[in-house]
Amino acid sequence: MENSSEIKETQFRLQKRYKQLIEQAYNLREADSAMSDISEFKAIKLLNKLNRLKYLSREVSQPSTI
Repeated sequence: MENSSEIKETQFRLQKRYKQLIEQAYNLREADSAMSDISEFKAIKLLNKLNRLKYLSREVSQPSTI
């Protein structure tokens, strides 16, 4: 299951980046609200990718029943 390990690695990398962006958005909230909004938007886009990967990994891990 090479695809499964690739998906897990990508999920881990994206989750790490997502947390960084959320923290950056929080830290910038008072100082620069525009940059905070940009960081939050990027984090939301990453979350969407993570959700798609979560669905894909579920699909790969389940055996096909035909």
